[in-house]
Amino acid sequence: MDAVKDKKTIFSGMQPTGYPQLGNYLGAIKNWGQLQDEYNCLYCIVDLHAITVRQNPADLRKATRNLLAMYIACGLDPDKNIIYVQSHYAGHAELSWILGCYTYMGELGRMTQFKEKSEKHDANINTGLFTYPVLQTADILLFGTHLVPVGDDQRQHLELARDVAIRFNNIYGDVFTVPDAYIAKSGARIKSLTHPERKMSKSDEENSCISLLDSPEAVMRKFKRAVTDSETEIRYDAENKPGVSNLLEIYANCCDITLADAIAEFGGKNYGQLKTAVGEAVVGNIIQPIQARFNQVSAEADYLDNIMKNNAEKAAMIGQKILKKVKKKVGFVV
Repeated sequence: MDAVKDKKTIFSGMQPTGYPQLGNYLGAIKNWGQLQDEYNCLYCIVDLHAITVRQNPADLRKATRNLLAMYIACGLDPDKNIIYVQSHYAGHAELSWILGCYTYMGELGRMTQFKEKSEKHDANINTGLFTYPVLQTADILLFGTHLVPVGDDQRQHLELARDVAIRFNNIYGDVFTVPDAYIAKSGARIKSLTHPERKMSKSDEENSCISLLDSPEAVMRKFKRAVTDSETEIRYDAENKPGVSNLLEIYANCCDITLADAIAEFGGKNYGQLKTAVGEAVVGNIIQPIQARFNQVSAEADYLDNIMKNNAEKAAMIGQKILKKVKKKVGFVV
């Protein structure tokens, strides 16, 4: 994919730590394939971000390749989207250093994710955890990004990217595009199976989350253990019946039907029947097709190597224009 001038640019990044889960797929990745004709899309495997937490080097390399294969298995065309590895283009780190000189300590100190990660990794509170949002800002601004798909936990980082872009532009003129949040036209908000009041996350306990590489048996087991409530009626009520509502949301999205149709389908049925049907829909419509494609793609090492090389070069061609402009503005000899 080459950037088309009259199209807006979308940028998104995911860490190669664990595999995408059902919430990632239904809430975002499933819809990304529909964006490739309307936008210039860059999907970055953010391995630089991943090392703010200690990683096993061999595992990180394997996870990086597997995430690329998983993106393709989920329907992203590497010829229509720039799917690349962050560390393969040094422009991310270069721009991050420059923007760090235009970001205030107080701004970074207010980042809730730094506070949360510091509590989880109190033996390794490194400066990378603190400056993580600056690198994320560089990721976004490097490509003239117009839109960033973000969840609630990343809105604070997007606001920082906007603030830094505006601050830099006020000093040096019109250099950066000020990014906005991308709000998908459709996309489920999938919740944890054991704590349905919060979103599904791959960092949660095992039974809370459905990995896209879970076995069919594991998927069915997790859905059978999914939290519901003490009532018996199957109806959608996100506030009072979050567990049942989450199951209905998953079923509707996996079967590509409306929520109303899903509710009607389970009229008069019990929670056990609902859990079984949802599990079977997830396995048959999502897990098995994605895993079949993933196994095929991940075995093609040369194919993945070529994608990483070619798409890193495409990303560099786009990013280098803005990076060169930034260097000139701050006074570097280029």
